[in-house]
Amino acid sequence: MPVFPQEITRLLLSWSKGDAAALDDLIPLVYPELRKLARRYMGRESPEHTLQTSALINEAYLRLVNQQAVEWQDRAHFFAMAARVMRHILIDHARNHRYGKRGGGAQHLELNEAAFVTRKRAAELVALDDALISLAKMDERKSKIVELKFFGGLSVDETAEVLKISPVTVMREWRAAKAWLHQEITEPAPE
Repeated sequence: MPVFPQEITRLLLSWSKGDAAALDDLIPLVYPELRKLARRYMGRESPEHTLQTSALINEAYLRLVNQQAVEWQDRAHFFAMAARVMRHILIDHARNHRYGKRGGGAQHLELNEAAFVTRKRAAELVALDDALISLAKMDERKSKIVELKFFGGLSVDETAEVLKISPVTVMREWRAAKAWLHQEITEPAPE
């Protein structure tokens, strides 16, 4: 049976208004898409990365359903939030790995007892996150485009739908954001 975006939106709106039964109906409709989202991201990880896709999905799902006072707008809003939550989970995990290796006091994030991120990949994710934070201070929309496309795996059209801008604008700002991020990440910081 096909899932219609309007049905997901209807259930999200009902859930936002306190209808617990809507959440029960929503779960089987969004879980497969959450799985695809997580797989897209995990597919970019190195072969040494053993973080299980299901652990990422489950942690993201728990964080999403425990959101207080979120007024879900539609399906695209929900999956944009899912992309943001997955980004934060992965970045927290990478920071934990990087700082844990040095004996630092980073907060421990348990996703899976066997999960680890290679030191190089952790450093790359942290550098990307730091650069995204800097980009958001200068241009929040470009930062959101990167987050939705890179972390969320959304297409140009889906990103345009979430941000309520044209696909042409998404492509133009995606190219500019990638160039800025590349320069920010690869050029040594001034001393």
